[in-house]
Amino acid sequence: MDLVAQRSIAKPAAAVFEFFADAANNPKWQRGMKRCEWTTPRPIAVGSRYEQVASFLGRAIVSTFEVVELTPGERIVIATVESTFPIRVERAVQSTGSQSCRVTAEISGGPKVPRIAQRLVRRFAQRSVNGDYDRLVRLLEAA
Repeated sequence: MDLVAQRSIAKPAAAVFEFFADAANNPKWQRGMKRCEWTTPRPIAVGSRYEQVASFLGRAIVSTFEVVELTPGERIVIATVESTFPIRVERAVQSTGSQSCRVTAEISGGPKVPRIAQRLVRRFAQRSVNGDYDRLVRLLEAA
């Protein structure tokens, strides 16, 4: 399953990146997120790990993620290293002015579901991702 979300945010790119690159902020804007905690010392770097507890389609999902690529202030790629819901997430931010930017997220992977249910699960997942990024915009623009 491949999903994409792109949003414009009326905030400086550096501030937006700092917020979404820190997994501890995930429960503030990702609907199904219950808890996210870094399990390695900061600062965030390639190899940093965090554990999260989330809910998807009524199922609790405990995952360990690792930062696999990082361009500070611009791009972060995380991937599950332990999970029943393996995914890879790339988040990037691009400045579109001194007080605005564009965020792009690309998510791949997801649960193994029967072929007949794949279209429905993908539609639900895309709706969920869109809602998360809409919340991210509202949260950051209100701050």
